[in-house]
Amino acid sequence: MADSLPDGGTSPRILRSETVLVLALSLGASAFSALISFVGSLTKPGGLKHQAANLNTSYAPGRPWLDLAWQLFGIATALVPVALVAHLLLREGAGGLKAIGFDRTRPWPDLGRGALIAAGIGSAGLAFYLAARAAGGNLTVVPESLPDVWWKYPVLILSALQNAVLEEVIVVGYLLRRLGQLGWTPMGALIASAVLRGSYHLYQGVGGFIGNMVMGVVFVLLYRRWQRVGPLVVAHALLDIGAFVGYALLAGKVSWLPTM
Repeated sequence: MADSLPDGGTSPRILRSETVLVLALSLGASAFSALISFVGSLTKPGGLKHQAANLNTSYAPGRPWLDLAWQLFGIATALVPVALVAHLLLREGAGGLKAIGFDRTRPWPDLGRGALIAAGIGSAGLAFYLAARAAGGNLTVVPESLPDVWWKYPVLILSALQNAVLEEVIVVGYLLRRLGQLGWTPMGALIASAVLRGSYHLYQGVGGFIGNMVMGVVFVLLYRRWQRVGPLVVAHALLDIGAFVGYALLAGKVSWLPTM
């Protein structure tokens, strides 16, 4: 990873402002939104596990074509910060998203590594969520409540891909690069990335915060080892596809999966 500023590059002050703006337009704003949501859940009568954290919901109930339009609009606009990061890295002369290892130069290693990460984290993450909810530290996560229409599963898959690209490009690749250029220590950058990842999952409860923060530490360490965001995007996408599609197929049919 090239952490030093290029000759004649942007000043640290401008890089700090740029980083704050990118986060404010994306996952930094989501972190504040999640905090407000969590405070609301804590101050609401009843325990956290009796409240729902809804992820993929209908935007226009009873109007499937309008609903589909809103779903695709939401997915597309959520990726605008990724396009902004690609532009900023191109302007820097770093080669765009290739600078953080999000390209098609190593598709099979990225897929293989991503699948292994997902297999390792998936089962542990599910077990941790169930334990946290049982202990009263987590809301009941409802990964999807879309109507039973033809586009349901394609939209869930697209939503998972959008989450994966947005989070790994910004919270790992971009943020670590900028913090390194600004002189942060490797440990400080790791903590910042992991805490940010946990923070925008706080709407799920304490369990969501801790579980995703731990996942953030693992992802940062793997990124530093491989110097590629690609495997992390694959892993995240597989995890979310499993959660979204798995919930749609299993909710109400198995006793161990909490529903609302």
